[in-house]
Amino acid sequence: MMILIKNGRVLDPATKTDKMADVLIDGGKIAKIGDKIKAVADEVIDASGCYVMPGFIDLHVHLRDPGFEYKETVETGSKAAARGGFTTILAMPNTKPVVDNPDVVRYVTNKAQDVGLTNVIQAGAVTKGQRGEELSEIEEMVEAGVLALSEDGKTVMDTGLYREAMMLAIKYDIPIMAHCEDATLVRGGVMNEDDNAKRLGMPGITNAVEDIIIARDLLLAKETGVRLHLCHCSTKDGAAMLKAAKEQGLSVTGEVCPHHFTLTSSDIPGDDSNYKMNPPLRTREDVDALIQALSEGTLDVIATDHAPHSFDEKDVSMRRAPFGIVGLETAAALTMTELVDKGHLTPLQMAEKMSYNPAKILGIDRGSLEPGKIADVVIFDPKEAYQIDAARFSSRSKNTPFHGKKVKGCVKATILEGRVVYER
Repeated sequence: MMILIKNGRVLDPATKTDKMADVLIDGGKIAKIGDKIKAVADEVIDASGCYVMPGFIDLHVHLRDPGFEYKETVETGSKAAARGGFTTILAMPNTKPVVDNPDVVRYVTNKAQDVGLTNVIQAGAVTKGQRGEELSEIEEMVEAGVLALSEDGKTVMDTGLYREAMMLAIKYDIPIMAHCEDATLVRGGVMNEDDNAKRLGMPGITNAVEDIIIARDLLLAKETGVRLHLCHCSTKDGAAMLKAAKEQGLSVTGEVCPHHFTLTSSDIPGDDSNYKMNPPLRTREDVDALIQALSEGTLDVIATDHAPHSFDEKDVSMRRAPFGIVGLETAAALTMTELVDKGHLTPLQMAEKMSYNPAKILGIDRGSLEPGKIADVVIFDPKEAYQIDAARFSSRSKNTPFHGKKVKGCVKATILEGRVVYER
């Protein structure tokens, strides 16, 4: 199938391209980029006023399938991804059963291929059952297609065992995706420990809960040489430690979620569990540090930590509700509204953080619009203004603090391997 995208602003971080041009797709690959391309295409898309970027890649998604399909399925999560402009997502392993063996890996990847709306890559758990006691079947999972290890939702508190996992990650040349949380310090906390927690009468979570494990993991990365990726960074000191590690030449990267660069603990209106996520919303000082770290390149990736839960699970006090919010369908608009439109990132940097850098971290040949590359493309209108409406989400779950928020930036079309999988 041949698709011609005309009159768009082409943004490709791989080649530092930022120009008005047409893009021709043929046979699932990028065939040509140029001025006023003439071709007899099966479909012509007018991208006037829009960015044409490599399809977004999300390094942090909870599909909840298998085991928690009432929250999300591979199919509904894939629909949400396509609607949000994501052509590749990395699925976290905290399902039921846990993704700690090749059979569960194959279940997810085969189901995603049948759905055919996004490229789903499965992360493997570091330990069996995520119990932190015994390593998972890492070699077998790698053979089944796992491209990263993560204990996401938990931290491997046994440092020696974690180091063993790092050595295997080095052997198979895959990154460790680190959920940094000292479980011994949480003590029932549900939001950031500050004056707002006191205002709401809620138990708090200090920055040290995250920072202590960031420090430990960076020291292990320095000792072993593992490729370490810090998930959902939320603190100013975490960003500072990542910057220092990079200055030492360590192979480390980090991500930040849109809710962590958009909201602070002061935005929590009351006992509303849609504002309960892990790590929690931090202070203005932390948010400003995260935005600066994104702008200067210390933080490499914008990821969603898409964490769907049912209405009943979230329709309770923050003290009882699970952590997490959905994010696949709001990430691009929040990035545009809070970062690009405010001058913190250029449009090309947006594409870098949401497409090119994630592809490099996973080691996949995507995230670029160079001729010959897989035609994963998102067409994004940066000017369209609207209010986020959770009722319209494709995700099975609607748990978000952004319902009703005014934003700019809308995905007009998502193209996966040369096929239009979403068009508004």
